[in-house]
Parts: sequence; C-alpha cells; structure tokens
Amino acid sequence: MVTSVDSDVLKALADPLRMRIIALLAEEALCTTHLVAETGARQTNLSNHLRILRDAGLVDTEPCGRFTYYKLRAEAVEAVAAEFAGLAATAREAAEGNRKRSC
Repeated sequence: MVTSVDSDVLKALADPLRMRIIALLAEEALCTTHLVAETGARQTNLSNHLRILRDAGLVDTEPCGRFTYYKLRAEAVEAVAAEFAGLAATAREAAEGNRKRSC
C-alpha cells in the first residue's frame, strides 16, 4: 500500500494538465507565460494548477524580476517513483510465488 506518499501528491498527479506541467518542468524551469504557450491553458487556470503542485511539494518557485519561475523537485518525484517501484516489486514476488490467501 502506498503509505509514505502524501495523498495530496497523488491527487496532484492525477490531473492530466498537471502531469503535462510536470513533464515540461522536468526539462527546464519555466514561468507561467511559457506554460501558457506550451499547454494552451489560460493563465488563471495554470496558476491554480501550479499552486496545487507547489502545495503538494512537487514544484519550487524562483522569483526572477516580475516573473516567477517554476522548477520540478526531482526528489519529490523520486519518492513517488520509489514507492510505486516497491509496490511493483512486491506484486511481482507475489505473482511469481503464486501467493494467495485462502478463502
């Protein structure tokens, strides 16, 4: 069971636009102007999604003049990936050992 990953992180990752934002931020730090151009979403919509990602601890902000740049927190994504990798390994072991609870 995924227990060490905060439910807010999982909820944040469940949205397709937020996953697109994460994919873009994995490549480089971007401001909302860049994200509007890349996604076609409205600035207010993006700002709300970025707030959710920031509150979940998936992105950091960096002020740059009158703009704010967003960057992906690699360690946060690695923590989620490690949790799911552990689940996959457990499931693989259970399948290979044909483990099942009797009724």
